[in-house]
Amino acid sequence: MAFFEVLVQYFPSFCVALWATVKLTAVSLICATVLGVIFGLFKVSGIKPLKLIANIYIDIIRGTPLMVQVMIVFYGLSQVLRPYGFAWGNIGGNFTAGAVTLSLNAGAYMAEIIRGGIEAVDKGQMEAARSLGLPYGKAMSKVILPQAFRTMLPSIINQFIISMKDTSLISIIGIRELTQNGKIIAANSASRVMAIWLVVAAFYLVVCTLLSKLALLVERRLSYGK
Repeated sequence: MAFFEVLVQYFPSFCVALWATVKLTAVSLICATVLGVIFGLFKVSGIKPLKLIANIYIDIIRGTPLMVQVMIVFYGLSQVLRPYGFAWGNIGGNFTAGAVTLSLNAGAYMAEIIRGGIEAVDKGQMEAARSLGLPYGKAMSKVILPQAFRTMLPSIINQFIISMKDTSLISIIGIRELTQNGKIIAANSASRVMAIWLVVAAFYLVVCTLLSKLALLVERRLSYGK
């Protein structure tokens, strides 16, 4: 079958592209987690300007398509900042631009995950910590967030899966991840286009299925721990 012929012939190329996909996803999710913690804390804070900043960021990111965000970050931002000497090529090129876009996108969703995790912790926990003399910041980091993490972890893994599939849109700026790799191979082997894209789909399917099983396992373990 053409599927297996393509898989065997281009397997090393797809493995390299898969590594680029995983690396892009991992880097963006780490950065998104940092953004999510910051804006998630802004959301649950009692400081109105911070809540407003968080709401504006989350509404803009969640209200616009990722493809448009890629165009704004890669093409628009470089054009606006070019007079000041800015160029993506000077700071890692397309990979950096893709990671920045995915980080900003996933960060908005991570902020909501973290907000939900924090609000799921009983309010009495914060009151008890404060009554023991802990300042707000230490009570949040030592008492609330560790408990909230149990609730957030399955959702964080699911966000990793979503971000991995979203890397396919980053192919528009030329990063050779799985989708871009499939485009390049298909351009040179037009007679086997269906088989090539089935192989691309198979790579995504295998990785995302494994991550979904991991999320389910983690969720069961955490539920058992309760």
